[in-house]
Amino acid sequence: MFTFVLVSSLFLLWGFCNGMIDVMDKHFQEELGLSKSQSAWVQFAHYLGYFLMSLPAGWLATKLGYKGGIVIGLLIVALGGFWFIPATQINELVHSGRVSANAAFVAFLAGVCVIATGLTFLETIANPYTTVLGDKRFAATRINLAQSCNGIGWIFGPIVGSMFFYSKDAHGVNTGSTTLYIPYAGVGVTVIVLAVIFYFSKIPEIKTEDDYHLDDSAQGVTKSIWAHPHFVLAVAAQFFYVAAQAGIFSFFINYMTAEVPAVPAAWKSGMTSLSSHSNLLHGWLLGWFETNKAGVLSFSNKGASNLASLGFVLFLAGRFSGASLLKKCSAHKMLGLYGVLNVIMTFLVFCKLGWLSVICVFLSYFFMSIMFPTIFALGIFGLGARAKKASAYIVMAIMGGAVLPKLMGYVADKFDMSRGFIVPMVCFAFVACYGLTWSRLSKAESLNDETSLVSS
Repeated sequence: MFTFVLVSSLFLLWGFCNGMIDVMDKHFQEELGLSKSQSAWVQFAHYLGYFLMSLPAGWLATKLGYKGGIVIGLLIVALGGFWFIPATQINELVHSGRVSANAAFVAFLAGVCVIATGLTFLETIANPYTTVLGDKRFAATRINLAQSCNGIGWIFGPIVGSMFFYSKDAHGVNTGSTTLYIPYAGVGVTVIVLAVIFYFSKIPEIKTEDDYHLDDSAQGVTKSIWAHPHFVLAVAAQFFYVAAQAGIFSFFINYMTAEVPAVPAAWKSGMTSLSSHSNLLHGWLLGWFETNKAGVLSFSNKGASNLASLGFVLFLAGRFSGASLLKKCSAHKMLGLYGVLNVIMTFLVFCKLGWLSVICVFLSYFFMSIMFPTIFALGIFGLGARAKKASAYIVMAIMGGAVLPKLMGYVADKFDMSRGFIVPMVCFAFVACYGLTWSRLSKAESLNDETSLVSS
């Protein structure tokens, strides 16, 4: 139990880091004068770290063991977190004209990529490790419980990000450029403490079969995993899903500050009244609203960043409710249905229908919730021993989160943020098609149909 709690803290850690990444784009757009497409390099650097290190991290983890791999991963995350301190100093030189904005941006991107590299180690190890920490019958229960910590971290990441990325001084001047490093330095200190705890703790080194059966011929397998269409299209579906997720998460603040209709004045007065009853609430609620260039009341960057946490609450709720529904409904049908619903949600956002479109943005979080694990399970269905190798490729497909958000940003730069939602709409359409055609692709009625398992 002690080991499980420690490992679960890693899920909380990377959820928190990912949550801060998702509200960072707007800060760089304003501080460094970047376009939406240019600011999407943040996601590119983040997912590039995952893509480059997924297989090397898995290989190194098998050499170092669970404990050694976790400690190395934590130290890399700490390195990335502390790098934000000199990166912030480099950024301050931009104002004096001694350093270009591009150089400062690259410095921050380096920190993002290094943190993602460390998180890759942790995810590669922690996910399978939770499944072997106890009775095999409850492996799924343990990993789902640990994954809930990931969702909690994702909720609090944007809140902390709003406090330091979009803070203002008494004169209303944005101080985010000088305080951005604080939460990352805090992450660095935290993971150093965790690394020390892991190093001196008795972490059981549970022996399992090699998870990286890269030489199929050694097992007498002659048919490649790429000969199975339900796996091949799962890789593509995961690419497009993560692309849609990263795009919506990244540009949430842009949408909430630019596309939302005029906010009723009663909302601001209500929050002011509510915050007067508590100093803690006052610090959190202060600055949620501002008058925009058009002279109407709207959400501020800080307010929109905090609202992102509400989206992640819906994401977590969707994951819990989806897990319950998946016990009763076929996984591929659920994926197809949620994919179609998200096509509708993003289309309604594209149509600029006022508050209805705003609600649809939040609902898209809910319907995204089950997609990643469901695509994963459908993709490795029936592959037997080859499922381990197939899993690595499906994980690597998250590179979609590095590529297509730049396209979404480009469309938003050319038109507006609402029109940019055409990109995730197309991505969700592909995911929906995969779910609805999976049965024909796999020649199985559902994940519980073992009669069609592919033979070697």
